[in-house]
Amino acid sequence: MENYIQVDQNMIVSTSIGDVPVEWHDVRKEPFAIYGLYEPKTEPFFRRVPREIAEATSEGVDLLSRECAGGRVRFSTDSPYIAVRATYRAVGRSSHVTLVSTSGFDLYIDGEFGSRYVREFRMPYDMVDRYEQIIQLGREVFSSYTINMPVHACVESLEIGLKPGARLEEGKTYRNLDPIVIYGSSIVHGTAASRPGNIYPAVISRQLDMDVRNLGFSGKARGEKVLADWMATLPMSVFVCDYDHNAPNVEHLQDTHYPLYEAIRAKNPDVPYIMITRPNYWTSVLIQEEVLQRRDVVMSSYLKARQNGDKNVYFIDGMSFFSGENQYEYVLDGVHPNDAGFLRMAESIGTVIRHVLEKLK
Repeated sequence: MENYIQVDQNMIVSTSIGDVPVEWHDVRKEPFAIYGLYEPKTEPFFRRVPREIAEATSEGVDLLSRECAGGRVRFSTDSPYIAVRATYRAVGRSSHVTLVSTSGFDLYIDGEFGSRYVREFRMPYDMVDRYEQIIQLGREVFSSYTINMPVHACVESLEIGLKPGARLEEGKTYRNLDPIVIYGSSIVHGTAASRPGNIYPAVISRQLDMDVRNLGFSGKARGEKVLADWMATLPMSVFVCDYDHNAPNVEHLQDTHYPLYEAIRAKNPDVPYIMITRPNYWTSVLIQEEVLQRRDVVMSSYLKARQNGDKNVYFIDGMSFFSGENQYEYVLDGVHPNDAGFLRMAESIGTVIRHVLEKLK
């Protein structure tokens, strides 16, 4: 078989950082700050939910909670290059999702006017359980950075490599607000983005300069009570409920959707609560009538909460995300948004979040 990848040198990935001098720093130690994960500096590997809660929820949530979707590392340095060295307990691979997204990292520089993408840390395709990679910045300017962690991989350790003797300090801090908590399906989890920084919770985090907890579980977040009760204990500025996709049928969604709201609301009486319906009505492989029935369930929960006096609950119609002339171009496989689809979702959801937070001032 001919190896066409060798034709374009940009497709070739180095298997090491070569002879560049590097001083390695464990992200579990100061001055690094880790966001979006559960007890990241003490757990044996990075995870999003306590082990006992995940196990009590379901086998699927237990496995998926070990994937560090939405995890971020922040720090500041004047090193002219930044490297990563990671070891894995599990590496995510899929025929329709990039390896950079499932198991890689990407780098953003955090400035006064927001964060911007620098580059991704690529790995060889045959990477099994560890790799290292370096990004040359071409300058020695003291700056703050964010590294987004993989969407579908279980990372055991992560080290950041800098030029020996480079300055290393705390990264840029988020707004002094509790995190936004987003619970939901594989769309929240981030499946099908081309890299970790493009999933919609990550985009919202950058848009609003706020910490975001990604509690999406591909195919497995189904409104389970044990997980709902745990989420209700988390500090939060806003709770976003987006698990329509994962309910196995309309009846299950009906049985769990409002009770999930009640569980969160019982311990967070004043936190804005946003209910969202699935975004892919036009491209769904399901019978569109069922999509509409699911939409009606979520709308009914919203109306019931309003009728019961809750003035801080909000509804976002997922049918509005992908509209217009190019409405069929925002998904990868008929279900999961591509990068353009995630950006559309982030802009819509982020606008509502910004609005409800402004109202609380």
